[in-house]
Amino acid sequence: MKIKEIYAKSILSPSKIYDYVINPYVGCQHACSYCYARFMKRFTGHKEPWGEFVDVKINAPELLGKEIKKKRNGTVWISGVCDPYQPLEKRYKLTRKCLEILVQNDWPVIIQTRSPLVVRDMDIFRKSKDFEVGLTITTASDEIRKIFEPYAPSIQERLKAIATLHQNGIRTYVMIAPILPEAENLIPMLAGKVDYIIIDRMNYYHAVKIYEKHGWKEKNTCEYFKTIGNKIKNDCRRLGIECVSTY
Repeated sequence: MKIKEIYAKSILSPSKIYDYVINPYVGCQHACSYCYARFMKRFTGHKEPWGEFVDVKINAPELLGKEIKKKRNGTVWISGVCDPYQPLEKRYKLTRKCLEILVQNDWPVIIQTRSPLVVRDMDIFRKSKDFEVGLTITTASDEIRKIFEPYAPSIQERLKAIATLHQNGIRTYVMIAPILPEAENLIPMLAGKVDYIIIDRMNYYHAVKIYEKHGWKEKNTCEYFKTIGNKIKNDCRRLGIECVSTY
């Protein structure tokens, strides 16, 4: 793993999904096989395989403190092309420091991560009603998780984290994206732990060989995602969970 401390030129960037996005890191230690953020290598010049490098924007909090004074208040997504709570965050605390600045200025925040480390910052989340915290959980099977996301936290760790956040009054969601095999079995596990669920199909070609290797080609088709998506929606409706589909 190549870790490099860098000084970024800016940190609060416009986003097509929310108003702004903050990415405290370039690259991600979780190295998920299907990750769409691999395209970043075209702009960063990294030659290492995805998941084997991380650039740490050590001046991110300092930049945010300056930039937030010049921007119109808007919803900030943390993060778009990295996991803001990947293992290095435990050491650098860049995400935490940025959150402290955002809450001090009353900016709404939506967090997306795969890491239970997010629970560490619950004291900050409690200071604002405009914080939402989401865990990406793509399957109910930890064996399948190990195939597609070998370096990411376990399914049970993520379920425990989302439950803890929800029990403490924080608005929570789970992102089932991409829908991996056995994703539909997650829904009963999420009842009473989330305010809503977002689902999306596999849209990226990076993991095609994994599907083929394990005899799952039929689980990466439009028909499969339609069938499983409908099942998830029906189960959510039955359990009183809001479900948002992006496909």
